[in-house]
Amino acid sequence: MDSDRRRVEDALLASVRTPDAYLTEIASHLISAGGKRLRPVFTIVASQVGTDGPASEDAIAGGISCELVHLGSLYHDDVMDESTTRRGVDTVNAKWGNLQAILAGDFLLAKASEIAAGLGTEVAALLARTIGQLCEGQILELRHTYNVARPVDAYLSSINGKTASLYSTAARIGGLVAGHPRPVIDALTAYGTAYGMVFQIVDDVLDLTATDEQLGKPAGHDMEEGVYTLPVLHTLAAGGAAASELNAILGKPLNPVEREKVLEIVRSNGGVQTAIEQAKSFVNDAEAACDALPASATTSAMREATAALLATVA
Repeated sequence: MDSDRRRVEDALLASVRTPDAYLTEIASHLISAGGKRLRPVFTIVASQVGTDGPASEDAIAGGISCELVHLGSLYHDDVMDESTTRRGVDTVNAKWGNLQAILAGDFLLAKASEIAAGLGTEVAALLARTIGQLCEGQILELRHTYNVARPVDAYLSSINGKTASLYSTAARIGGLVAGHPRPVIDALTAYGTAYGMVFQIVDDVLDLTATDEQLGKPAGHDMEEGVYTLPVLHTLAAGGAAASELNAILGKPLNPVEREKVLEIVRSNGGVQTAIEQAKSFVNDAEAACDALPASATTSAMREATAALLATVA
């Protein structure tokens, strides 16, 4: 996998290289800042199920298309959130301005679509549909900003669109380019969805339970922005004094004192644990999907990965 990761890095940088040095610098800014490249890893791993063989060029290309969609969405997210840092560097909007960040994000999405088109009409259509799902998930989240009555189902639908859909697509593309049988491709797709759901719930739990130093940003940032995630929603739904106190504070922008108070309430009640328990159902979904995959070292690693992810907060 280390060799494949190097191939991914080289291919990522090559994919955004243009005759315009200024555009190349902006488009490659977050690539150069590093990252886990989980979505390309998903595509590669999905292509290797049942064979444990080396990654094909098509698998690398499919993973790159997914990573470029992810990066393009981050450029746009940072503009919406007015973020100033990401991955330890200035955001594109902070360094070059919002207009450049939006256009560079559009450029990354265009390059992703171009690469996907080279892998066939099914992959191209799948990636286009996924970009739409990302937007739908984000819009659904924005509709519930500062809404203390945000339904849990609305939260789950939002993270399915804005996060899990791209993991699902990354895995499905891996299966498609490898020529796996349709039942295997469908199982890989289900696995990607389940992993993505766990990934986002874990991320939302950490936003409320980790320290500012661990996060590299103030804890409770989502809540401060009016985005009430699963632990907060479960704390509110549990009722009692904690829910009443939360309801009295939330529903508007928070000052630093209020943010600390809300963090204390959420951390000291059962909302976090209830969210973790709910995430376990998606771990079970991932393991069920692995049952439908051919036995291999790759499948075994996939089976362990989702539970290991949840174990970081459980």
